[in-house]
Amino acid sequence: MVSAPLSSLDVAFLCLSRETAPMQMGAALVFAPEEPVRPDRLVALLARRAAEIPALRRKVRAGLFPPGSASWVDDPDFQAVKHIHHHRLTTLYDPDPLPEFAAKWIAEPLDPRRPLWELTVVTGIPDGSFAVLLKLHHALTDGAGAYAVVVGLLDGLPFPMPAPSVPRPRTPMDAVRDTLETAGIASSVVRAAARPPCLPLAAPATAERRLGFARLASADLRRIRRTHGGTTNDVVLAVLSGALREWLINRGIRATGRSVRALIPVSVRGRAAEQWGGNKLSGYLCDLPIGTDHPVRRLTEVRAAMTRNKAAGPSRGAGAFPLLADRMPAALHRLGTRAAGLAAPLLFDLVVTTVPVPRARHALAGAPLTEVYPFVPLAPRQAVGIAVAPYLDNVHIGLQANADAVEDLGSLRDAVAKSAAELLDAS
Repeated sequence: MVSAPLSSLDVAFLCLSRETAPMQMGAALVFAPEEPVRPDRLVALLARRAAEIPALRRKVRAGLFPPGSASWVDDPDFQAVKHIHHHRLTTLYDPDPLPEFAAKWIAEPLDPRRPLWELTVVTGIPDGSFAVLLKLHHALTDGAGAYAVVVGLLDGLPFPMPAPSVPRPRTPMDAVRDTLETAGIASSVVRAAARPPCLPLAAPATAERRLGFARLASADLRRIRRTHGGTTNDVVLAVLSGALREWLINRGIRATGRSVRALIPVSVRGRAAEQWGGNKLSGYLCDLPIGTDHPVRRLTEVRAAMTRNKAAGPSRGAGAFPLLADRMPAALHRLGTRAAGLAAPLLFDLVVTTVPVPRARHALAGAPLTEVYPFVPLAPRQAVGIAVAPYLDNVHIGLQANADAVEDLGSLRDAVAKSAAELLDAS
């Protein structure tokens, strides 16, 4: 049986996962067919393509040595069709039932005894479109790797099979350099954790979730960039800062003088020679200026913060704690990761991640892909997570919230559009 070891960071994601905080990524892919679809044919097509993706045939097996380690092994009982389901929505009571169903679906933990993924084909959407919901455990891959899985499921896009990479032999100087870098990251993480968390974004533990879909026109974001500079990511972070400000004020919470610290995951994955699987992550910490009332000043502050982060690089600073986790023994994750996960609000208030989606047009069974809404796992005791995916003429934003802490996720979704309009008006 072929096996591949999990990295220490992958083991950490396994250990973080629990019923009230399943560490699984998700996405809602919406397609616009020209004629009614046959759900049974879609399920069979997806099963055939999923069976050709090696990583989807593997499950986790605990190892004896080193202590706490684990490996991916082929599941002898694997049948792709058992991971793929169909659900038909009813529109009797809700004009937009997809987010409500997807919220219940994403909250259901994956079975750790099986390969850690699931697909659901959703039909019955009022406008005649259909959706494919994808769920992957974070131990399996990061956002860039998740896109590689999607590529293997769509028309005319075979799963990328990268050439194996040969690691460079390590020298004693490499060991010294790594030790000093690890000590520096650990020190910066401890210093960053001294800040008080933003209590409105803290949450009790619950398995219940809410999802929201927001969409911004890429042309509007480009116009803002041309006027004020920065990257598309800077503009999106500024829009989200304004949305969070509006949302908190609407909840009766004072925003003046506050900031919300966002963890911005950064891929350190190599190019084609780098294997797609596993997590290759670092991160930046960015204080979103919700206390600033002018949209352009918010963008200026976000630009300055992200410029400082990029100057330091993804292997420096408190946001690089995923690299620190990857250098720790797996046994230590088994012993302490769940307890450490409860301290996440001391380091950051929410995650804002961007999933890379190339501009090429995609389709499934001939139906064009029109919308892509990704979802990031909620860290323990955190209320909101935000994932962003640029695709074609829009930037799609997936909002995931702790249902006990956030009853008004629709208000936050609407605030995203309002914040973007304010920034556009100022351009």
